[in-house]
Amino acid sequence: MKNKSMIRLGGNGVPLHSEDPREMAIAHRQFGYRAAYCPQISLTDTHRIKAIREGFAAEDVIIAEVGAWCNLITSEEATRSKNLDFVCEKLALADEIGALCCVDYIGSVAPGTDYGPHPNNLTEEAFELAVETARLIVDRVKPKRAKFCLEMMQWTLPDSPEILLDMIKAIDRPTFAAHLDPVNIIVSPRQYYNNGELIKRCFELLGPYIVSCHAKDIILQDRLSLHLDEIRLGLGQLDYKVYLTELSKLAGDVPIMLEHLQTSEEYIRARDEIVKIGSELGIAFNGRDA
Repeated sequence: MKNKSMIRLGGNGVPLHSEDPREMAIAHRQFGYRAAYCPQISLTDTHRIKAIREGFAAEDVIIAEVGAWCNLITSEEATRSKNLDFVCEKLALADEIGALCCVDYIGSVAPGTDYGPHPNNLTEEAFELAVETARLIVDRVKPKRAKFCLEMMQWTLPDSPEILLDMIKAIDRPTFAAHLDPVNIIVSPRQYYNNGELIKRCFELLGPYIVSCHAKDIILQDRLSLHLDEIRLGLGQLDYKVYLTELSKLAGDVPIMLEHLQTSEEYIRARDEIVKIGSELGIAFNGRDA
């Protein structure tokens, strides 16, 4: 069992000066991470998959996620079939490389978009289609270690911890799990100002199923009609004291991953801010080497 006051931190922004997997893992440690996004690699490159798996494990840097960002419920049949194949390949890669999960959004029925708003995205029919799609993916791949996850999103399902829990129960597969990014489900000023309670509810309902988390921030702008924007961690209002406290209670190595920043310098600022908050709570990040 992990130390309850220790969390793995990971993300992008690492300056890489070598393609050698062991050196890449060392660079992550030196940057202050002990978790990583999966490097770009093909499922067919079995020798490099093995090298990455072993090189990162040797440095105790876990591969948190393989991203598979594409529309799984598009009404365009050929595109949907291609995207399903793509996500199955990514889940198989996650399993082979030793990643905790493969994560995607469910997508949208809106024509010509990946996850654009559409009223039919939030219907009971959309829920059933998401359940059917997730089952199809995990049953086809049959991963032994990696989990498949659907990110909660603003205008596609699952759009709340309650809906995601319902989805987990309906899919009824141990290879389908939860991914947490609270920023994605803050959609009103009331939620914005009380997001600590929302975060607590996420962990209360989904805690046993959470395998990886994202770290970013959100700010409510003084512009009509309503503007909630992503922003660098520390510049917004996400309650990281609650987020880190709840995350530190989970069993197992559930990492928190910085994302959506443009430069290494921005990642350094976000990293230092989350480490500072953790320090105030008595929570350490086991990626901060001396």
